[in-house]
Amino acid sequence: MKHGPRYRVKPRRRREGKTDYRIRLKLLKSRKTRIVVRKSLKNTKVQFIKYHETGDKILVSTLSNELIKTYNWKFSTSSTPAAYLTGLIAGKKAVDKGITEGVLDIGRYVPVTGSKVFAALKGVVDAGVECPLSEDKIPNEDRILGKHLNKEIMPVVNDIRNKITGGK
Repeated sequence: MKHGPRYRVKPRRRREGKTDYRIRLKLLKSRKTRIVVRKSLKNTKVQFIKYHETGDKILVSTLSNELIKTYNWKFSTSSTPAAYLTGLIAGKKAVDKGITEGVLDIGRYVPVTGSKVFAALKGVVDAGVECPLSEDKIPNEDRILGKHLNKEIMPVVNDIRNKITGGK
């Protein structure tokens, strides 16, 4: 173990590999609401978080399990269409609360083109929240609709999309 007068112990979340403080500082300097997207093996979580000195305040939070409970979703909640619909639900909730813009926070995830993280962001943007994004990173429409999974999922995704947006 290192020691000495010039040695400084790194913050705990940095040592555990959970937080990149350089990226976090850039996001916080923008003074915009962070759109935090996290995925697990079974779910996708989309949150709108505002910085506060005493601790970050979660303004809106949506988990992909909400698709099963509210919209009678019968497919996997860890798929690309489920991530898109979760982002759409979170974006709709954010617009209802008066949030008009945000900046994507993917944490320590590697920004892979066409990933579920960007599918969720596409849902947020489609709901009416402004967020800077590159069209190259977003999955194509066939993946968002679930054409790569099976034929039965496409009409269900369109139906739920219409329910969330109110038929727009």
